[in-house]
Amino acid sequence: MHIDVMVADESHAAYADEICEEVFISARERGTGIARRTPEYVIEKMKAGKAVIAVAEDGRFAGFSYIESWGHRQFVANSGLIVAHAFRGLGLAMRIKERIFQLSKELFPEAKIFSITTGAAVMKMNYKLGFRPVPFSALTDDPEFWKGCQGCRNFQILESNNYKMCLCTGLLYDPSEHIVVEDPALPEA
Repeated sequence: MHIDVMVADESHAAYADEICEEVFISARERGTGIARRTPEYVIEKMKAGKAVIAVAEDGRFAGFSYIESWGHRQFVANSGLIVAHAFRGLGLAMRIKERIFQLSKELFPEAKIFSITTGAAVMKMNYKLGFRPVPFSALTDDPEFWKGCQGCRNFQILESNNYKMCLCTGLLYDPSEHIVVEDPALPEA
């Protein structure tokens, strides 16, 4: 079965409820923290061109991820990566992750890109893309970002430990660490 991975737009709004439900079910199954988002929030990301969606050739929702900018566009978070149960084990998560990463670099070329996760699979994908683990202090200090943690099932643990014992790992991609320098042409003899 063919699955398209594309930048989401307004035409994908019909999938918003299903996306939110899939995130909720997956977080509950894994016992991990994923901040819950509303369908309206997901639709806003789609309309703004800040989301990636995977749709199977038969029209079924297959996966999703979105980006959010923080700290005056100095940081971009890759968030909400989800693959619908019926499409797991096909390498689709990596395809979505690669596309959301590329979209982040297209829209915010100078920004540091980060991801916060409790999942080993997401960590492995991030490593392949050049992310490295960092302490939370290396991520945005934008209070609006950290308010998003309140939707996480583990927020009480985080809050009671004054944000020092979060179960997540912060991963960062700093574009300044990945500058490719072209070799100058050698002078002709």
